[in-house]
Amino acid sequence: MALTVYSTTWCGPCKRLKSQLKRDGIVFDEIDIEKDPSAAEFVMSVNNGNQTVPTVVIDTPDGRVVRTNPSALEVKALLGV
Repeated sequence: MALTVYSTTWCGPCKRLKSQLKRDGIVFDEIDIEKDPSAAEFVMSVNNGNQTVPTVVIDTPDGRVVRTNPSALEVKALLGV
């Protein structure tokens, strides 16, 4: 499974989530929506037009799971760890 965290450099909840995931050894790709216009468009498309971060995408064999501002516990549960 692939985990992607859409974030910004100044977002407190983003920093917290990424820190917790790193602490638990969970590997993820990070995309800064302020540096990637297509990423910002994607985040807006799944958040009613808002650039709400962190937005997390988990690609699984069964499809794509998208969550906005999830806890580290929720992400780990979705990953099955």
